[in-house]
Amino acid sequence: MSELGKKIATRESYGNALVELGKEHEDLIVLDADLAGATKTGIFKKAFPERHWDIGIAEANMTGIAAGLATCGKVPFISSFAMFAAGRNYEQVRNSIGYPHLNVKIGATHAGISVGEDGATHQCLEDLALMRAIPGMVVLNPADDVEARAAVSLAGEGREMPSAMTVFGALNLNARNFDVELRRAVEKLENGMSGFLTQPVLSAQAVENLRKARQTLGERAKILAGIMPVVSQRNAIFMENEINGIHVEEDIIQRFAGLDREQGEALGLEVSMQMAREALPYADGFYLMTPFNRVALMERLIARLKTELLDAEE
Repeated sequence: MSELGKKIATRESYGNALVELGKEHEDLIVLDADLAGATKTGIFKKAFPERHWDIGIAEANMTGIAAGLATCGKVPFISSFAMFAAGRNYEQVRNSIGYPHLNVKIGATHAGISVGEDGATHQCLEDLALMRAIPGMVVLNPADDVEARAAVSLAGEGREMPSAMTVFGALNLNARNFDVELRRAVEKLENGMSGFLTQPVLSAQAVENLRKARQTLGERAKILAGIMPVVSQRNAIFMENEINGIHVEEDIIQRFAGLDREQGEALGLEVSMQMAREALPYADGFYLMTPFNRVALMERLIARLKTELLDAEE
């Protein structure tokens, strides 16, 4: 887990998480395009030099090589700046990975304007749009160190979930007319969608609608129930009144009255665990959202979910 109070770049977590995956999976190969120092795949190179391939400044070639590796049963991660991984590389990703539905992972760093002085040629604002337009492509956009490690773990460990054949859509458990929401979900399944991510489950009604969704969609749909800790009464009221698709029960809102930060986080953790227990019978897993960069809180939640719920299910 992260050191409490220490800011860790998502690319640093990417490199470290690849090392952890590499220890468990000998078929994992990491490819880079002369940017191992920047993308932090150099961390993996130090641990597994024979499984780190530097293709040079040739992103298109890197993608073609990764596609070939995937056809041979290997699990390649290709890495570069978002501008090159998604932009310069678009045709190769579309035709060599997306079209044949190959199991290739793309780790894109330095997205948006985060490259600063490198200028507009390196500042990619369209990477998510480009990748989402490819049928079957799964897009994970981690917000912090914790989510970055979780994303790499999901991509590497859950072999059946992040493959090019899996597409997730949104399922609003708090829709005013949930029957209509379910009909739309059925149509999405019939048109190739494989699963759904829900908004945070924070009410009995959300759990009941999750049950209805499982009953209607059956086992063919993967459903990840949204879990996001409430950390204060102000936070709960804001989520209830200002965020579309979230309903926080009045009882939960009132329970946070007068609590300080530590007490609020403790109660938020308990509420999240309660909601997760109620949701798990109808979900394949959880989709976690971090409130206000509370990284340490999320690490505690992840640990408890794993030990108290997920491991107990196995």
